[in-house]
Amino acid sequence: MGARDVGLPDRAPAEGLPDRVTIWEVGARDGLQNEQAVVPVEVKLEFLDRLADAGLDTLEATSFVHPGWVPQLADAEELLAGLRRRDGVRYPVLVPNERGLDRALAAGVEHIAVFGSATEAFARRNLNRSLDEQYAMFEPVVTRARAEGLDVRAYVSMCFGDPWEGPVPAARVAAVGARLLDMGCSQLSLGDTIGVATPGQVEALVRELAVEGVEQSVLAVHFHDTYGQALANTLAALRLGITTVDASAGGLGGCPYAESATGNLATEDLVWMLEGMGVETGVDLDKLADTSAWLAGRLGRPSPSRVVRALRG
Repeated sequence: MGARDVGLPDRAPAEGLPDRVTIWEVGARDGLQNEQAVVPVEVKLEFLDRLADAGLDTLEATSFVHPGWVPQLADAEELLAGLRRRDGVRYPVLVPNERGLDRALAAGVEHIAVFGSATEAFARRNLNRSLDEQYAMFEPVVTRARAEGLDVRAYVSMCFGDPWEGPVPAARVAAVGARLLDMGCSQLSLGDTIGVATPGQVEALVRELAVEGVEQSVLAVHFHDTYGQALANTLAALRLGITTVDASAGGLGGCPYAESATGNLATEDLVWMLEGMGVETGVDLDKLADTSAWLAGRLGRPSPSRVVRALRG
């Protein structure tokens, strides 16, 4: 089936949902970082420009991790230098430590994110730190960044399940999240890193965070679709008052810790659901689907997004 323009789904506004949702687009960073073949910086720049043109206003552009850890993002400085920034669009970057912050500041970055863990096992494998030691690594990054006027987001990974530890207690996740917010982070993104969460777990975690004094207004959600639950989990979060959702154009990205992981929630799938329920996103779905189909062609494989496949064949 060839390309066709269908616009947006028929609207049937649903009760109990926010009027508008902010989509935190992670395709250029989280989506591409697991690609084995290095994507040329020119393609990444065009990808980001197309995403902005589609109406997405928060584009996580890259990461200042050590190039040896994530070779795909070794071109962070080159990418940011070549970026055609648009008014009203944020371009946050991931910063793992103080050296990464130095690089981000030199590149003129205004928004950063740190990446923490809710479990001991993942903290040691991903950060080479214990669960408690991760705070000592993040604290000077957050303090310095805030002193420089930067906004700081905190990701917490393994919020619902860990491949080495199994189910993760909501109380532990809430304690980790509250500590990162107390450190000076302005937003907390709750990550279902291996895609095992179900809506009841989402509700339980948000309730536990409320016990720690964390309001829904500072929360975001980051779901993987390993078991097909990402949209259901997102809807549960929206009904709880969360209005920022992480997603990846075309469903780019995957989880290296779970077999058959299908990667991040696809931005197109999210937009289709939200627009159908009367929730504004500011995104032009046709332009976004075109962008993901274009990138899938550059990567040499079909897009995982069901909406992209439906609209673009």
